[in-house]
Formats: sequence, structure tokens, C-alpha cells
Amino acid sequence: MENKLRILVADDHQLVIQGILCSLKEVGDFDVVTTNSCDEAFQLIKSNQKSNPFKLLFTDLSFDNVTEDSLIDGGEELIKAIKNNELDIKIAVITGHTETNRVYNVINNLNPNAYLLKSKCDATEIGFAIQKMLVNDFYYTHEIHQKIMRRNIIQIQMDDIAIQILKELPNHPKISNLEGVITKVDGSFIKLRSIETKLANLRTDLNANNNTDLILKAKELGIID
Repeated sequence: MENKLRILVADDHQLVIQGILCSLKEVGDFDVVTTNSCDEAFQLIKSNQKSNPFKLLFTDLSFDNVTEDSLIDGGEELIKAIKNNELDIKIAVITGHTETNRVYNVINNLNPNAYLLKSKCDATEIGFAIQKMLVNDFYYTHEIHQKIMRRNIIQIQMDDIAIQILKELPNHPKISNLEGVITKVDGSFIKLRSIETKLANLRTDLNANNNTDLILKAKELGIID
């Protein structure tokens, strides 16, 4: 008899776990284990690695039940521990976090096999993710995919002058004050007209209504702090 695919679900909210379990039942007949602790999730994966390994992990990023005694304080640290110990398991993030900078950092630094949003996730979405992961592919829900694509495009468009302008703009009540502040690579100052042109292009690139909106979107994208 063929063994069932073993899946571990880690989340600190029981209602979320129940929702994921219901979706998984619609997708297929799996051997599913749940936990609300990152420490326990790591130990389960590690202790079962040789005898009866979990093939897939669905984990949240934030765990509100972390205490000072917790060794692993969230989903990101759990993923790091799994990768540092070279444990053979495919990882899917299933979370409510949609902040572009955090999403970008998680995908860029931790390279999970899937990134799903709790608010948009159903049996079909989870089914797609499982199919992709089982063939060593990646699956990002549409909203996350769009954020990453846009962030990558904008990252390419950002040059040193653009970053200077975005960082300095909140410190000056008038755009004209930026003249004598923004410099080229050789140290010479950028003329006001060039600064205004660059600002206009940045507003278009980031789809910003005005300079205040531009700064907010640059921060949301993680371009500036």
C-alpha cells in the first residue's frame, strides 16, 4: 500500500488550522499533522526525517504565542533552522503578511517553495501549490507574484540619484531646497530642473499621486526606510 503524503501545518490559530485542514481534505487524502509551535514543528520535522518524513510544511510567519522560553520565535526563524540543518522538506508560507518589503525579503532570503495568503487561500490554491512543490517548482499567489514582479522592476529602475532624492525629499519643505544637496557620482550637484524631471519619472514609476504619496510607496516597497 502506498504511503500517504505527509504534511505538517504550523500556525498558532486553531481556526486557521481548521481551515487549512478542510482545504487539504478537498485536495486529497493526506497524512496531516498540526502544531501551534515553531519549536515543536522543527522537532517533528527533524525527528521524523529518517523514519517517516514530512514532505511539505505549511507555516505562518508570525506566532503570537512565542515566549521567552521559545527557541524559534516565528516562521522565518523556523525556515532558517530547517535550511541550516539541511532538512529535506518543501516549505509553503501561508500568512496574512502582504507588506511588499517583508514579502520580498522572505522570498529573496528564505526562498520558500510557495507563498500563500490566508485571506485568498482555498482548496484550489492549496492544490496548485502542492502540485508545484511536488515537482520542485514554486508557487506564489497572484497578489504576491505581482508584488515581487513590480519590486524587481522598480529595483532595476532605481539609481543612486533616485535613492538620494527619495531619502532627502521628506527633509525639505520645498523641492527647490534639494538643489545643492543631490549629487552626481563625481560629486557635482544636480540642477533643479533635473531633480524635478527625476521626481516626475519616479511618481510615474511608482504610480504616486504626489510627492507625499511617492514617499509612502517607496517605503512600502522597501526602497527607503
